[in-house]
Amino acid sequence: MKAVFEGTTIAEADETDLISIEGNWYFPLTSVTPGVLVESPTAYTCPWKGAAQYYSFMIDGETHADQAWGYPHPYQSAFERLGKDISGHVAFAPGVEVGP
Repeated sequence: MKAVFEGTTIAEADETDLISIEGNWYFPLTSVTPGVLVESPTAYTCPWKGAAQYYSFMIDGETHADQAWGYPHPYQSAFERLGKDISGHVAFAPGVEVGP
């Protein structure tokens, strides 16, 4: 599976390494193109996943705000609900094409 933003591949991983949550594919951080993600100050807390870390994309010197997010320290309820650790994964905003 690939995550592509405006023609640039942001991440690529085998589908077996992804986690599907609420219609979003969460890619391993290790599958993200190095140097693309920049931490964002945007704050959000999911009631069952925990505090999100948002990321912007830095592509060709241009910043694209809040295009990805992950849960670096998920709540126990996330583990219980999903049966998996999502701490090393990120999902992408609707403008990012995700597919084979």
